[in-house]
Amino acid sequence: QLQLVESGGGLVQPGGSLRLSCAASGFTLGYYVIGWFRQAPGKEREGVSYISSSGGYTNYADSVKGRFTISRDNAKNTVYLEMNSLKPEDTAVYICAAGGVTQLVVYSFDYWGQGTQVTVSS
Repeated sequence: QLQLVESGGGLVQPGGSLRLSCAASGFTLGYYVIGWFRQAPGKEREGVSYISSSGGYTNYADSVKGRFTISRDNAKNTVYLEMNSLKPEDTAVYICAAGGVTQLVVYSFDYWGQGTQVTVSS
């Protein structure tokens, strides 16, 4: 069964850091573009970052550029999102997705995880 599972979320103070993981089972993550999205209560799902299948190309939303870093370890079938200098407005459920096109839009991704909650608050 094809599955994406996120982990690493939690409660962190403003200015803090978290590292999210997206692990795949039932398929080879290395064949796919992997994206991270987030959704806050009452808001639409928005793209945060994606990484190409080889890891050679990454892209970030303007709101996280310079603070977040996406990476992948295809040998471990896992993609990571390192989040630094976190702000209260980063609070959301973070969801990873797998697809075949390098576009940071929801419809470009075919497989989705359930998400992990990130809360930035003092």
